[in-house]
Amino acid sequence: MVEQDFQSKTQQLIDNLKSTCARNGLGNSASEFDIITQVFLYKLLNDKFSYETKQIEPKLADSDNWEQAFNALSEEQREMLVMQLPADAAQLKSEHFISTLFAKQNEADFAKLFDDTLRDIAKLNSETFSVMTDSGEKVALFESISENVSVNKRDDFCRAIINSIAEFSFERIFTQKYDFYAVIFEYLIKDYNSDSGGKYAEYYTPHAVARIMASILVPAEKQGKISNVSCYDPSAGSGTLLMNVAHAIGENRCSIFTQDISKKSSNLLRLNLILNNLVHSIPNVIEGDTMRHPHHKDDAAIKKFDYIVSNPPFKLDFSEIHEELEGKEHQKRFFAGVPKVPAKAKDKMAIYQLFLQHIIYSLKDNGKAAVVVPTGFITAKSIDLKIRKHLIDNKMLAGVISMPSNIFATTGTNVSILFIDATNKGDVVLVDASNLGKKIKEGKNQRTVLSDVEEQKIIDTFNRKEIIDDLSIVVSYDDIATKNYSLSAGQYFDVKIKYTDVTAKEFSEKMKGFTSKLECLFDQSSELEGDIKKQMKGLRYE
Repeated sequence: MVEQDFQSKTQQLIDNLKSTCARNGLGNSASEFDIITQVFLYKLLNDKFSYETKQIEPKLADSDNWEQAFNALSEEQREMLVMQLPADAAQLKSEHFISTLFAKQNEADFAKLFDDTLRDIAKLNSETFSVMTDSGEKVALFESISENVSVNKRDDFCRAIINSIAEFSFERIFTQKYDFYAVIFEYLIKDYNSDSGGKYAEYYTPHAVARIMASILVPAEKQGKISNVSCYDPSAGSGTLLMNVAHAIGENRCSIFTQDISKKSSNLLRLNLILNNLVHSIPNVIEGDTMRHPHHKDDAAIKKFDYIVSNPPFKLDFSEIHEELEGKEHQKRFFAGVPKVPAKAKDKMAIYQLFLQHIIYSLKDNGKAAVVVPTGFITAKSIDLKIRKHLIDNKMLAGVISMPSNIFATTGTNVSILFIDATNKGDVVLVDASNLGKKIKEGKNQRTVLSDVEEQKIIDTFNRKEIIDDLSIVVSYDDIATKNYSLSAGQYFDVKIKYTDVTAKEFSEKMKGFTSKLECLFDQSSELEGDIKKQMKGLRYE
């Protein structure tokens, strides 16, 4: 009941912030996204500071006004308190509190005070909470908010924001688990998770796909038993895939590494890491171009990872950097080649092929990966075939799951999940889940939704390597090689012929029926032939 109440209040807070933006001409704009995510994060850090200080100092928890009790402490006591905060809590001063800004909202130049407060928090917590670009520049936790509206509206705009976030505290949600935060995060970004936008735009992965990937990479029997591992996504988006894998492993048992060219995606990922007790991984979040400048290195070599998950962009125009990617320094990484630049439709260049090769190259010898690819990949020729051949010849494929159509609401492309595992020297499991799920309408789009039972059926079938008619097949690496390295389950299913017992009389009647239909078709064919010849004779040159 408490969980539902706070989900409702949190969703109402997000709606109120969106309404404030809309009233100031920022509805559905890039500025609205920046404002809402930053304000939500400010409130989260403020209430987290309150929660954690009360855990350390009971006197604060017992006080009717914890802010006054905090200010009543000596400077030395406050410093000691801040030093004891856990790593995922931001350091704040009393002038940073929401309650302080709330009390000063009627002062002149309140918007400047609001912006200065956010910038000061960002500066104070730069080492822990800053995202990096691939050139080494720090992306601050907060930027100016009021500058997004006209000067004469700024004070009122910031007053509306501070009044919205002062209404209730997040303190009681910090004991909640992953699923609670997943719901909140999804609601927060629901209007911003499209796959439209600039280069390498954020790709949001449905939770059903993310859960299937995580449950196969980290089966139930291994959860809680894995530790000190690295998890990587070279096109991380908002981090849905990584959060699911980290939750399966244990947030305190793994470190997250990411790269994504989108600033929007990096900011969302930072928020997601904070929500999910993965603040220790924020320094590993890189805003930059993975294809040209893969950031994560061990000395000069590209870093290798224990787990890799990714839903990379499928098609994108990278013709401007094509020659660079064909260069000598990238040849080992792009072992199967770089897609050629077409004369037309450059926006359809198969960039997923590069991401997939990068993932294979970045995997440890005993590592595991799960990658979303267009289903066409599993049977296509050229570079796709070379990649499949590499996986099969080197015996590093666990299996493939072909998902239902429209599992992604924003694309009609059919997708499959490729599971890479260099430790799997045995058989490979191929699952055709294309007939599962229920189709629903979401606005103008149609989406296929898997039930919990269907999700679990896919997971169990794969993990147990079960053979189920019209759903899954288990094949050897040699079997796949003889089928031109096809990873389509349907090509390995047995063709079943259904036999039905009939009497001699029934057989005779069926044959008479077939003969009658054929004679009728032949008669129609003769008539059609005569009509065509007649029409042909009537044609004249003019």
